[in-house]
This record gives sequence, C-alpha cells and structure tokens, in this order.
Amino acid sequence: MSEPLIITLGCRLNAYESEVMRKNAADAGLSDAIIVNTCAVTGEAVRQAKQTIRKLRREHADARIIVTGCAAQVEPERFADLPEVDHVIGNAEKVKAETFLGLSTGTSERVQVDDIMSVRETAGHLIEGFGSRARAYVQVQNGCDHRCTFCIIPFGRGPSRSVPAGEVVAQIRRLVEHGCREVVLTGVDITAYGADLPGTPTLGTLVRQILKHVPQLQRLRLSSIDQVEADEDLMRAMAEEERLMPHLHLSMQAGDDMVLKRMKRRHSRADAVRFCEDVRRLRPDVVFGADLIAGFPTETDEMFANSLSVVDACGLTYLHVFPYSARKGTPAARMPQVARALVKERAARLREEGARALSRFLAAQAGAEVEVLMERDGLGRTRQFAEVCVAAANPPGSLVRARIDGHDGRRLSGEVMA
Repeated sequence: MSEPLIITLGCRLNAYESEVMRKNAADAGLSDAIIVNTCAVTGEAVRQAKQTIRKLRREHADARIIVTGCAAQVEPERFADLPEVDHVIGNAEKVKAETFLGLSTGTSERVQVDDIMSVRETAGHLIEGFGSRARAYVQVQNGCDHRCTFCIIPFGRGPSRSVPAGEVVAQIRRLVEHGCREVVLTGVDITAYGADLPGTPTLGTLVRQILKHVPQLQRLRLSSIDQVEADEDLMRAMAEEERLMPHLHLSMQAGDDMVLKRMKRRHSRADAVRFCEDVRRLRPDVVFGADLIAGFPTETDEMFANSLSVVDACGLTYLHVFPYSARKGTPAARMPQVARALVKERAARLREEGARALSRFLAAQAGAEVEVLMERDGLGRTRQFAEVCVAAANPPGSLVRARIDGHDGRRLSGEVMA
C-alpha cells in the first residue's frame, strides 16, 4: 500500500474523521497501516467490525491494523483481545496528529483509550477535501448530553461540544475552494450545537453564518437532527435559504408515545407530526427521512402499529430501520425483551413500508426538471437527496439539469438537458 487504507463503518461523522486520520497517518509515514473506524450503534455493528478486521488480516498479512471509533472507545478490551489487531485508539486520540506520530515511531502503547467523558473541546480539523467526492462532511459538534435508554453512543463520544462558527466557516471555505459543491453539517447531536459556546449560538444561526460568509457554496445539507431541538433560526432558514437543501433526516426512533417515553426521548408522536407539518408549510418541497427502531423492549403489536403508521402521518420518504439490539450498559437492555424473530419481522415490515413510501415519492417526480449533483459517472443526487441515474457522462462534482423519465423503486432515471 502506498498510503494508509481507511475502512469507515457507521455514521457521517466517522466519514469526516476518517479524512482527518488519513491526512495525519500519511503525514506520519504510516503507509502500511489499515485503520478501521468502527461503529457501536448496534450489536450487529460491532459484530461486523470484528468480521471486517479478520477479513482485512487475511488479505493484508503484513499490514499494521489500527482499530478506533465508537466500538473501540466503548469496548477497547474486546478489540485488544483480537490477535489480528496491532493498536486500539480512542475517539479523542484518533483525531490528534501526535497519536499517529507516536504509532510511526513505535513509542505508543498498544491501547490508547482515555476517558471520553473528560473531553471538553472539539477542534475544527482543516482538511483539503474528500478526494473526488462532490459532497463533503464537516463536523460542527460531537458528543451527546442526552441519555436515551437504548443508546451507548454518549459513552463512545462523550459530552456535547461544539466547533466555533469561525472554524466551521473556514473549513467550508477551504473545501469550496478545492471544488466541493455540497457540504453536509454533521455531528452526534447537531441540534444541540452552540450550547457550550460563548453567546450560546444555535444550529440555525450557524447555518445563516455559513451561507452568508461562503456565498460560493452551492448546497448546504444537514445530517440527522432532533426535531424537538430545532430552533427558530433554523426554521426560518428552511423557509428562506434556497441553498439549504429541502431534505431533513429526523432522529424519530418510534411513533408510539409509550415507546418514546420508555426510550427517554423528548418528543411525542404529535410533536413529530406537527414538526413535519410546520416545516412542510414553510418549505413545500421538503422531503423527510427518519430513523426508526423496530422491536424496542416491551413493544406490543399496537405500539408497533403506531410506529408503522407514523410513516404516513409524517409523510416520511427515506427510512433507516434498525432492529432493536440490546447494548450492554444501557437501561433498555434490562427491560423485557421482544422475541428476536418478532423484532426481525417488524423491521422487515417497516422496511417494506419505507420502500412503498420511497416508490410513491419517486413516481411523483415523473416529468420534473431537477438539479443533479453528480457523484460518480452516471449517478448523482437531487436537492431532495434522491439518487438519479443519467446516461450522459458528467464528471463528479458537476451540477446538471435533468428531466425525470422513470424510476426503479430505488432510484430515479433521467435525461440530461442541453
């Protein structure tokens, strides 16, 4: 290998941090390294991480394998016990240049995982770009102060902390100067942005600052948001800022009030429905995605039916469905569990409902003229995040106009307009 190989599992924040690690590892001369950036959101994610590590060792017998990310932060001993692993580093350590310098000189301990709860700052890491990607992720926040009963992530990421607006703007300006057309603001709980900063700015004020001070940025998109924390400036930005994309992904998790209460979420079903109605009134072309968990402990058939029906009630288009997976150390793991077969069946039914919702949305696009940001040859995304296949060759990063002529249930197809 001529440069470090980065394997990114999990969220968009991991994708951003992988680019930071790529630069730091390359600068440290770790060309023989494979870095596995893990996810801990479910037990299945941890199982897949271990499987990936074993496969990498079989394929790269002489490489140095470094494991990091949320799973490594939460369960460092689990990965340190794997004979395939050379080093385990924590989430705070993985974004520090000195960590990789230590690995390159052989002065580092095999396991470097400090107490993530003691971390109080999140630095803005200036990176040049994301290779040939048209879209780049920019970290604006890290950590979470909430304690949802199913979630282990606060113990992998630590307390909520924000990147000052000036650093965010500088990062985005640099990405745009290097040809990036779309930026996605990412973090663990981005609607908590600013509570720890002087003057307590909000996510909405940050969005306004970015669009004001980087006028060349053509598309700004938000990663997953907690709708109950959406501030007035963010709602106004959705209504008024054309360059803020009409696509919101909601951390909804369930559509039943009792399940939401047992999850220790901060919204009700009615809150979620009202939020979607309010945003749609401000921005009629908005499209919503949502995370939904199937088979949460104590979930009855009636409770599940409420989650199933929230897809229509909120007008959701893109679903991320998670079969509930007990995570050791969380309160939900001690609650009465739903039978595994039933969890899988409910997840399948939610995915089917999501497929129908997506198909309806795609069918409604027939004949529309849309702006497409090309991601790779023949494939791009609309402003509403729908994938589009086009026959004409256009380089990644180019913006084209296309007329939609059909779909296959997953993607649109279109013809590039002259």
